[in-house]
Amino acid sequence: MKNSVENKRERYKKKSKKNLEIILIILMLFLGISIILISLIFFNHKEKEEKKVETSSETVEENNVIEIVIPKEEKRKINDWRLILVNKENPLPQDFTIELANVDKTRQVDKRIIADLKEMMQSMKSVGINNIWVQSAYRSIEYQEKLYNNRINEYLKLGLKKEEAESLTLKYINKPGESEHNLGLAVDFNRVNEDFKNTKAFEWLSKNAKDYGFVMRYPEEKANITGIEYEPWHWRYVGKENAYKMNELNMCLEEYIKYLEEN
Repeated sequence: MKNSVENKRERYKKKSKKNLEIILIILMLFLGISIILISLIFFNHKEKEEKKVETSSETVEENNVIEIVIPKEEKRKINDWRLILVNKENPLPQDFTIELANVDKTRQVDKRIIADLKEMMQSMKSVGINNIWVQSAYRSIEYQEKLYNNRINEYLKLGLKKEEAESLTLKYINKPGESEHNLGLAVDFNRVNEDFKNTKAFEWLSKNAKDYGFVMRYPEEKANITGIEYEPWHWRYVGKENAYKMNELNMCLEEYIKYLEEN
């Protein structure tokens, strides 16, 4: 009887031990799986956080690039009266006034350029270029309007439509208030004809006009910038230092003013 009880106890102990081992194995497996899962969750979370931080940094960087607005430097204002720009985009200022001086009995220019103009023409005559005169100089707005309308009417009489007549007129005659002649700083020499480019006077002016502050205002190669066809007879006063610089840089007045504003 005693042996039977002991055998039962022994079997119970073995069974309990075996069950305990199974439980321990299950617990270890569970613990191992839990550790793996926790590790995966942790590293996954960490990776997401790192990406988030990286993305956030990139966004901040991109935002900084967008938000940092570098103000454009204001264009330098040109206050030189000799460089007043008058064209289709820049009409004569409303408050413009002028004091005139006579070139001859009928033609006038801005009083401030008369000395240089007369000296230049005298220098031409001193080297034997006598066939030179000022055909057109200062024009009032009223006179400019008359010239403009007369040219349009000439084209209309030839059978052109109004738009065509205006387009052709604007190649050589600007609208009132948009012509340099309204400034009193420009002169047209001789018969206002392209043949002037073949004269000794033109040759001399091309070499020496800058010494007196004058430049050819509408060069052939700059027509796309000035908006005016080649006018070898039309010379503009800009002052000696400006004339030298424009010749050096090979710039028309539109280009030169932009150059001064940006430098």
